[in-house]
Amino acid sequence: MSRTQKRADRGDETRADDDSPERGRGRGAAGSVQSVDRAVSVLEILARHGEAGVTEIAGELDVHKSTAFRLLGVLENRGLVSQASDRGKYFLGAGVLRLAGAAAVRLDISQEGVPVCREVADELGETVNIAVLDDDAAVNVMQARGAASVTAQNWLGRRTPLHATSSGKVLLAHMPPTLREGFLARPLPRFTERTVTGAALLRTELESVLARGYAVTTDELELGLAAAAAPIRAHDGKVIAAISVSGPVYRLGPERLPVVAKRMAAAGEELSRRMGYGF
Repeated sequence: MSRTQKRADRGDETRADDDSPERGRGRGAAGSVQSVDRAVSVLEILARHGEAGVTEIAGELDVHKSTAFRLLGVLENRGLVSQASDRGKYFLGAGVLRLAGAAAVRLDISQEGVPVCREVADELGETVNIAVLDDDAAVNVMQARGAASVTAQNWLGRRTPLHATSSGKVLLAHMPPTLREGFLARPLPRFTERTVTGAALLRTELESVLARGYAVTTDELELGLAAAAAPIRAHDGKVIAAISVSGPVYRLGPERLPVVAKRMAAAGEELSRRMGYGF
């Protein structure tokens, strides 16, 4: 039998070679994208069926069993799938719940935050945001504008630096100590002359944030911009987000900013109750 005939007879086994290191070097990014697509397809198959064996998964993906097995191995190592020892079938793992939980938290905060943010924005006349931690930045997932902030810039969906924003400082202050110290060990970019970039000074400021229950910034991210933020806690007491108000320095000056910051602390407490904290 010729080599070509043997390759044709193997069918899926030939396709399995597509994931081999030799082929992978030739395909580059295209091969990586295909592997990611197949891995996502595995998760979708398990979500649809509840559980499935290697043969079933390979059949739905139209790949050789060895390819399906490799994909399952990677997903299992990341906790995204698990295997039933008595049946040998795979099902979605706890890692999927962790990711889904993180997404649910964002959705819950956005939904629960709407009335609180609107109330505070109407009361203070400024822009109110809810931000969550996103790796080494804060990202705004909810925004409400007050009457005085009609022409203010849109912060929704924007990633902002942790060390130069009030929301970021709240999230940074409540990080696990090892993660916080790892962040402080990096070179921190300077945005204005008022940006705090020294680890010792920033560490002291974060201690103050923990002690008083809110953070304030003036001219640290942008000249002329002031802000105040407070933590939002989940049912277990963990800080999962920050609620902030921002506006021009001429409206949020040294006399008004501390008063506004205490109002944000109260808003943070209300949102924390809505998220189940204190019950």
